[in-house]
Amino acid sequence: MTLNWAIIGTGFISNKVIDGIKRSDGSQVQVIAGRKPDTLAKFQDEHAIPEVSTDYEAVLTDPKVDAVYIGLPNHVHHTVTGAAAKAGKAVLSEKSLTTTMNQADALMAAINDHNTFFVEGFMYLAHPFLQRFQAILMDGRLGDLRAVSGFYAADIWKFVNPMGMGTLYNLGCYPASLLQLTVQTMCGNDAFVNRRLQGVGNLGADGTVCDAACTVRFDNGILATLQSTDSYGTRNAFSVLGTKGELRFVSNPWQPIGGRSHLQWCPYDGQIEDIYVEDDFDAFYHQIKMVERHVLAGDREAARPSPRHADSYEIMGFLTEWEAACRSG
Repeated sequence: MTLNWAIIGTGFISNKVIDGIKRSDGSQVQVIAGRKPDTLAKFQDEHAIPEVSTDYEAVLTDPKVDAVYIGLPNHVHHTVTGAAAKAGKAVLSEKSLTTTMNQADALMAAINDHNTFFVEGFMYLAHPFLQRFQAILMDGRLGDLRAVSGFYAADIWKFVNPMGMGTLYNLGCYPASLLQLTVQTMCGNDAFVNRRLQGVGNLGADGTVCDAACTVRFDNGILATLQSTDSYGTRNAFSVLGTKGELRFVSNPWQPIGGRSHLQWCPYDGQIEDIYVEDDFDAFYHQIKMVERHVLAGDREAARPSPRHADSYEIMGFLTEWEAACRSG
């Protein structure tokens, strides 16, 4: 079976997803939809896409389309996902899930009502690099989990839509999702939601949170610190500390590329071990292959380490709580 994709949205990220589809022998782009005919023509020419459209409804109900990628600003993810689910299409919707919990409730209701496949587009979680990370978390070398720290900084505020609600939903969702995977993997599926969070932040000129930091104490005693900013820098870090040592990312965990990705295991007593994952393809390709596997199997959701429905909803709850803490401070 070859999945015929509709791409909704003509932003930068759609190019990456299209490249991933083109590298797969199990998918092809059937149509790209957007609001600007000139931009659509450019996409069609660059990627040899058969069809273009400015009519989202017509695209979502097209019987030739099997799967839909939603690359629109995240404040409309719930409405387009709902329409795609109603039409019976498999849906890959870019992170973050939405921008409010009310929107998240509407999105989840739509995919449940129409029994369609849905996955949030945390592409990095589909890459073998993160599969290796999760395997190390489970192999016992860290001992008991004690602390997690991470940050993501990128000077992108000039290029993002203010309706996307700032750094937490553009960048902070990455360390938040990786924190969730870490805590769930080492402590069980329920551990992430049992927590106390404190946060602070700064507001940008557009009224959204541009710099954010939080500390979290989970009910089992694990501590976490996260930071996110879209107003300066280009840096990232993520580390996991157990009773026996530290596991840290040397490569950017949220942008695995084709080639070599790098982790370090740093035992408290012993030599540092460099861990490499070699793969020819980037995270966008692996995300497409993940969707293909699940759709072919008739699944409604992805399997870990990619986000399941409940995982995406929990991440939204975390981001919403973090934003409220930033604004109240």
